[in-house]
Amino acid sequence: MSPILLQMSRNTKAAQRRRRSASARKAGRPHHVSRFLKALTSSAVLAFSFASWVLHPQWHAALSPHSLLQAWSALRQAPTAPLVPYAGETIQTNFSECRHFFPRQQPPVVPARPALRELCFDAFAILHDGRTKTPVLVAQRLTRDMLEQARGVERTDKFYVEARLPRSERAELADYRNSGYSRGHMAPAGDMHTSAAMAQSFSLANMVPQDQTHNAGAWNRIEQDTRKYVMRASGPVYVMTGPVYGDHPQRIGEGGVAVPDALFKVVHDANTGRTWVHWQANHAEAHAGQPIRYEDFLRMTGLQLPGVAG
Repeated sequence: MSPILLQMSRNTKAAQRRRRSASARKAGRPHHVSRFLKALTSSAVLAFSFASWVLHPQWHAALSPHSLLQAWSALRQAPTAPLVPYAGETIQTNFSECRHFFPRQQPPVVPARPALRELCFDAFAILHDGRTKTPVLVAQRLTRDMLEQARGVERTDKFYVEARLPRSERAELADYRNSGYSRGHMAPAGDMHTSAAMAQSFSLANMVPQDQTHNAGAWNRIEQDTRKYVMRASGPVYVMTGPVYGDHPQRIGEGGVAVPDALFKVVHDANTGRTWVHWQANHAEAHAGQPIRYEDFLRMTGLQLPGVAG
């Protein structure tokens, strides 16, 4: 037999031995190993799909970030924020004394509900819901100069009851005591550029019951990233923050302050026209992921900023 034919024969026999060995291993493979390999393959496929979506804008209409992020969260077994379309009625707010906190001084359109009250502060505006005893939204107008001034303002940490709200519609300090939740700022204390604004940011009207780990972790990172963006922006940046509730939210304290399922933060750059939304589950395992589209936020919440084109 020629050397070439001899080598081909050896290669064929070696390949046959490898196939038999692989078949034997597969036949004797434990069931949990197979499940692991299937899960690993699924994770790889999902990661590849997400990367492909990012690199191919033409796919965005078919594959939304919402659907991809939901699938990824399910694989990681991490809690996700509720993403349910809003189908109710809406109303136009007024905020006649502090419209400068909204893009083009146009106050928001919000879901219609009773016990809504508008509150103006030095550095932010609040639409308050007397049923949940928390904000519907808190609006801010931030600039680089304001944040530079904020670095020199001492944090007070003096929480107080908002006396402008009826007793039956407001949170009390005792409601949060021993609740297991932190008093989570919607307009962050770190954004306050004067001593008066700092003091006002500790009004309970500016708070929601927030998971302590989330408040100090992923949410804190989002607040810091927002400040970093404002410091780079060439003009004012409008920020709108608030809670999201399910049909039957958990309540804390004798006053029954509602615990949100999720939190949102809308960021709008007035100079570039860019708008994006952070959407976070109010949970210790939530992590700071990619923002969702403003259009998806509108569809899910019914909250609209008329001065934002999207």
